[in-house]
Amino acid sequence: MSEIKMIAPAVKNVPWQEKPEGLKDAPVWRYTENPIIGRNPVKGVARIFNSAVMPYGDEFIGVFRGEQTNGIPYIYMGRSKDAIQWEFDENKIPFVDEDGKAFMPVYAYDPRLVKVEDTYYIIWCQDFYGAAIGMAKTTDFKTFTRLENPFLPFNRNAVLFPRKINGNFVMLSRPSDSGHTPFGDIFISESPDLVYWGKHRHVMGKGNEWWESLKIGGGAAPIETSEGWLLFYHGVSGTCNGYVYSIGGAILDLENPSIVKYRCENFLITPQEWYEERGFVPNVCFPCATIHDPESGKIAIYYGCADSYVGLAFTQFEDIVAYIKEHSVVTQSDKEIGKR
Repeated sequence: MSEIKMIAPAVKNVPWQEKPEGLKDAPVWRYTENPIIGRNPVKGVARIFNSAVMPYGDEFIGVFRGEQTNGIPYIYMGRSKDAIQWEFDENKIPFVDEDGKAFMPVYAYDPRLVKVEDTYYIIWCQDFYGAAIGMAKTTDFKTFTRLENPFLPFNRNAVLFPRKINGNFVMLSRPSDSGHTPFGDIFISESPDLVYWGKHRHVMGKGNEWWESLKIGGGAAPIETSEGWLLFYHGVSGTCNGYVYSIGGAILDLENPSIVKYRCENFLITPQEWYEERGFVPNVCFPCATIHDPESGKIAIYYGCADSYVGLAFTQFEDIVAYIKEHSVVTQSDKEIGKR
């Protein structure tokens, strides 16, 4: 039995499919019934992808990027008994301000869903006079109160940690520009109250490997372990026919997560199945969430596929941690505290 432990609430009903025989390379395998969400899933919504889910009671709940038929993305609610078959609300999430008045973003996409203490937080990308981060909170998934925008434009790929560190909320983000960023490093920021953000630190930059040579960005909410924070993130490469988005893995220091302890040189998933290679935006595997159980070590990874579908992949905790450590290559900037 490994001495490394996952630190998280137990989830008895993690969606799961056993590892296939003869698996090569990274110990991550796709659900054979992918994609779990197809096209035109809701009236007025052409595609759902890049979405986040989590346990809720004995079932599951999620926030989903719904690309409307008019091309404007919004966030929709979904519920499931098994985290595979989903039922969606026909109407987009009704965000309100602190006075309870309607306060909808101009658009909203690529949501993450994270529980910190007794509150659920939704984090997404939106328009704030440019691409920026939006946030809202809920305790009952009935009232969704928007919070202050944490950062100035331009920024994307914000991911909140599932607990406070040294008394502060902590969030990863990827400063960018107004278009499809030709650069992109992951940074970390802290806040005592989700209003004022500071202590900005550099975490990790694009890699030397082809699959993350252009830019990187946060993915699923980090998983707390005794070894550090297990992070599934995305890496992007450029080709003559466009970008390719792959999934990578790293382990950040537990109490100072601006320090990268291990960073896997190899991708964990790169587009190769039809639903990853073929779609509205080809060649995209974009992780946004995990469902994980410390007792069984099961981890289910939810990822967007080709900006058209939602896919599901699996790994075992001990195996993925061992693989990341075995294939780790960290640079000087990875190992630094990220402060200059």
